[in-house]
Amino acid sequence: MKIIITGSLGNISRPLSTTLAAKGHNVTVISSDNKKVEQIKSIGATPAIGSVSDETFLTTTFTGADVVYLMVPTDFSAPDIKANIASVGEHYANAVKAAGVKKVVMLSSLGAHLPEGTGPIAGIHRVEETLKKLEGVDLLILRPSYFYNNFYADIAMIKNAGIIGSNIGANQDLVIVDPEDIAAVAAENIEKGFTGTQVVYIASDKRKLSEVAAEIGKAIGKPELPWVEFTDEQAYDGMRGAGLPEDISRNYVEMGAALRTGIIWDDYEANGSPIIGKTKLEDFAKKFAPAYNA
Repeated sequence: MKIIITGSLGNISRPLSTTLAAKGHNVTVISSDNKKVEQIKSIGATPAIGSVSDETFLTTTFTGADVVYLMVPTDFSAPDIKANIASVGEHYANAVKAAGVKKVVMLSSLGAHLPEGTGPIAGIHRVEETLKKLEGVDLLILRPSYFYNNFYADIAMIKNAGIIGSNIGANQDLVIVDPEDIAAVAAENIEKGFTGTQVVYIASDKRKLSEVAAEIGKAIGKPELPWVEFTDEQAYDGMRGAGLPEDISRNYVEMGAALRTGIIWDDYEANGSPIIGKTKLEDFAKKFAPAYNA
């Protein structure tokens, strides 16, 4: 199959592209970074360098594809993150239609069933709705849970303050996923095929945040590492202090609040709370330690 992968060589796109290329598929990886050309070639894929906001480029690249995998990269410079996400979704949809693509895999998010109140995930909801309107296109929507990789952003907090935390409580259950598990599910579904519009929830583990702190702490030699719950105001101030823009900070706080109140989990739980990934918290903690000590 001819398969187009967006997301450059990101946490999901790299293993997805590598897996599909190794199985003999004709894989093209879209990246905005010309420096990635040789890396993309090294995994057996063809590089396509351009912007996901350039519909002419996208249409040309998508033409002739059997399947297109779509993800919206986060643009921290965008003044309105939700609007930016929705805009990229429109560009994708227009290019899919113009190129005559018949099968699309979209990287969405747990909580994207809700139109608002979920921070940047609400922008992903808009992309889902846009792609659902495409006629004659089979659409596979992947809704992964909270990424393990998000905890890498807490390394500075652990080193500087001796704590880990957010505006979610230590006793809060968190459904977590490893990007490589997402890539594996995406590759499997691309190869076996899909029809109509389908939603697949992807999660690797479900643990309390106190357990997350304990496992990470044990792996880095800080077994007493506590999970600390911040107020929304404290979380916002911390993000702003770390240099994040106002809109990004506000939306991330809103997403944390949605996790805390549980509204983000409703549809996931209604679908049986599946855990289909292989990577457990203990596995991730072993990968976290080298990053922490680097």
